[in-house]
Amino acid sequence: MLLNEARLQQVMANHGLDALVATSPENVTYASGYWALSQWIRRGPQSYVYWPAAGKGEPQVVASATLLDLLADQDVNVPNTETFGSFYVETQEGVGLDNLDQTQARLYAQERHSSAQNALAAILKRDGENVRRVGIDEYGLPGSLDAFQLPDVDGIEFVPAFEAFREIRAIKTASEIGRLRRVAEITEDSIKAALNMAKPGVTEIEMAEAFNIETIRGGATPVLYCIGFGTRTAMPNVQPSGAVLSEGDLIRFDAGGRFKHYRADIARNAVLGEPSKKTRDFHRALQLGVERGIEAIRPGVKASDLFDMVVETVRNEGIPHYKRTHVGHGIGIDGYDLPILSGSSQDVLEEGMVLCVETPYYELGFGGLQVEDMIVVRSDGAETLMKTSGKLISI
Repeated sequence: MLLNEARLQQVMANHGLDALVATSPENVTYASGYWALSQWIRRGPQSYVYWPAAGKGEPQVVASATLLDLLADQDVNVPNTETFGSFYVETQEGVGLDNLDQTQARLYAQERHSSAQNALAAILKRDGENVRRVGIDEYGLPGSLDAFQLPDVDGIEFVPAFEAFREIRAIKTASEIGRLRRVAEITEDSIKAALNMAKPGVTEIEMAEAFNIETIRGGATPVLYCIGFGTRTAMPNVQPSGAVLSEGDLIRFDAGGRFKHYRADIARNAVLGEPSKKTRDFHRALQLGVERGIEAIRPGVKASDLFDMVVETVRNEGIPHYKRTHVGHGIGIDGYDLPILSGSSQDVLEEGMVLCVETPYYELGFGGLQVEDMIVVRSDGAETLMKTSGKLISI
């Protein structure tokens, strides 16, 4: 199971909640294992997971009739389902059904509600005798849908709870860390595959294709592939273009795929040929900043203190004018989980967090350099998820 249920129960108690309702794609999948296709590819479609405090009911998935085949075919850890909407799949008399088809048939045969809101209201009216304060993840709700005003549900206070879900997701289970380790490995392999074709005349698009093909070959889905050459590397969000690689060019990767719902975010730099002194010196300072941050990581460290250490190290080691709004973030089912490693952050590191520690630097007319590693916060420090170092690669 992906969900850190002990953490969920603790966060609910801390916030005085009797139940939580996931509505955004990441939280629905995290809370149940259910990947609702339409939620992930466009805005608006509704799927929910209702998760009560211990002793106050049973978890429930609220699923659209259009997606019941996926509910039947996935490793979903919430067995109870309420369905809504209309959809038609036929079954002929006398035709044998395998286990998957039987599960689908059972789901299609359930009584359906007219909307996701009505399905959620039915759960609360039926199972919510002891439920008086419910947190609803507001990020999955379009402006036209006010899920804080459920039909015919009296005596319940509804409060926004997206941030509560972020608190829960900040501490990863062993299963989550295993997926993050694998997607980090796939991303490093994909960077290597892309660099294997680095030569004068290759385009950013061609290198991105090699990166994404290797990502797919590894079992992941391409998501993030900022890959640029030369002065285009100074574009923070550079997208692969027809730009051609030339001798002496910088190559910057800020990239990562998705493996079984979990994300990678890694940055590496290379040079075709001999790097300039400025490139070597600046890259060294950035790498030392990341290394200093990782050395300081352990439970109880303030994110803001880590930010100060990293920025100060980069300045002292060769980029005295270095400035950043943050030097990293949590990562998991979302690309930006808690904590945020910024100067104003109130976050404190806890065991089981998975972090990206990064030191990007962008200078127009020169280029961009970026070192970014993924690590796990352990009781005695940081465990790296990297097989490679962030050292500058000369090709």
